[in-house]
Amino acid sequence: MRDFVSGFRSSVKSVAPDHERQAGDNLLGTLARYPSLAMAFLSFNKHLLAGSALSTRQRELLILRVAHLRQAAYEWAQHVILADRAGVSADEIERVADGPDATGWSPADRALVASVDQLLNEGTIRDETWTALARDMDEQQLMDVVFTVGCYAMLAMALRSFGIQPEPGLVPFLPRDHAR
Repeated sequence: MRDFVSGFRSSVKSVAPDHERQAGDNLLGTLARYPSLAMAFLSFNKHLLAGSALSTRQRELLILRVAHLRQAAYEWAQHVILADRAGVSADEIERVADGPDATGWSPADRALVASVDQLLNEGTIRDETWTALARDMDEQQLMDVVFTVGCYAMLAMALRSFGIQPEPGLVPFLPRDHAR
């Protein structure tokens, strides 16, 4: 399990050198209690983090919106760090919480953020949003939008249900209403 997790960590895009990385030890330690499930989940998650057709920026906007809507403070904090490294501005990170109707989004980003709301609330992306996404995305990217949202919604449920607490290095990145 240790070797598998080490390989997972080293393959993930948009991570800093080991001394700057937020390791996610509390999450990975919890998952390691069920090795076969952990390996299956992390193999899938590795695709989203290292093999996705989405840009790192697009992925992080999706995950942050999921984390906000699902009130997953741990997920939010971890991905604020990754979003910053992917070039998502502090204003955009703040805007994620305001949703797709916030002023300042490009049409493509507005559709991306709206897709999260629609998938989580309705179980599908509305036709007009799909059309807007398809202007700039190919079929694989569109599929990765759906699977990224689904994966991180499931992970948010697990984080909250298992009561996984943030490591000290994540605390400064928690949403304001969750900071200790």
